[in-house]
Amino acid sequence: MLIDRKTFLQNLSIAAGAALLPDFAQADPLLWKKPKMQLGFVTYLWGKDWDVPTLIKNLSDTRITGVELRVEHAHKVMPDLTPEQRKAVKKQFADSPVKIIGLGTNQQYDYPDQDKLKASIERTKEFIRLSADVGGTGVKVKPNALHKEVPTEKTLEQIGLALRGLAGYAADFGQQLRLEVHGEETQELPNIRKIMDYADHRNAKICWNCNKQDLNGQGFQYNFDLVKKYFGDTCHVRELDRTDYPYPELIDNLAKMDYKGWVLLECHTNPEDKIAALKQQRQVFDTMMAKY
Repeated sequence: MLIDRKTFLQNLSIAAGAALLPDFAQADPLLWKKPKMQLGFVTYLWGKDWDVPTLIKNLSDTRITGVELRVEHAHKVMPDLTPEQRKAVKKQFADSPVKIIGLGTNQQYDYPDQDKLKASIERTKEFIRLSADVGGTGVKVKPNALHKEVPTEKTLEQIGLALRGLAGYAADFGQQLRLEVHGEETQELPNIRKIMDYADHRNAKICWNCNKQDLNGQGFQYNFDLVKKYFGDTCHVRELDRTDYPYPELIDNLAKMDYKGWVLLECHTNPEDKIAALKQQRQVFDTMMAKY
């Protein structure tokens, strides 16, 4: 097949440019596509005393554009809000650069007492409706404990089946159900994997939580791979410049899986100047992302 001179020169130019890339034929996809993950904030400790206007101002000033509101904190975004109050919260975020990502609850489904289990499921539904009303995209819940009087597998199954029902309910409100990797024994990744296998619902996701237990057993990479297919829109991290957790490895794994969710700062220290600390974490995140 004959090609004209113009087409030949175009092809030559493309080939010449490609040849400048290292190992072009084996090029890492990361060279071609910038990761879409974003930096956000969990109000667990650093933001627990900020009302909604203060929270929006402080995050805007530090270029952090997403927030998961921990319930029962000073922001007072709780199910007892009236429809008008819910609209007001939604408008405050909608009129700002800060997106409300969802609500962080303490609801859990490991209770041997079935009345407590049912109560927690109903309470979760209240938070799901609230998150939808204030403009959130999901609700974070927990596994919390195993119980000596109950076989481990039965507890993991109970948690998973509760998640399955709630994930379907949340989907009807456009909300994601996010299981935080949490609890002294339930946070072990093999247990989380079993819970999620029992849940077996496309809207049931996990919220990675950067626990020291992530390094147990066969190590970080094995545990990450065990549950990565269940990742949702949120991932909790501590201070990203800490050296007691493999944060560079975590970010690299998220980039490789083209993670489009939020890396949420859930810092556990208590700096006197939290605004300066947030600015520093913004810089750390930007530096980490620059390699991609």
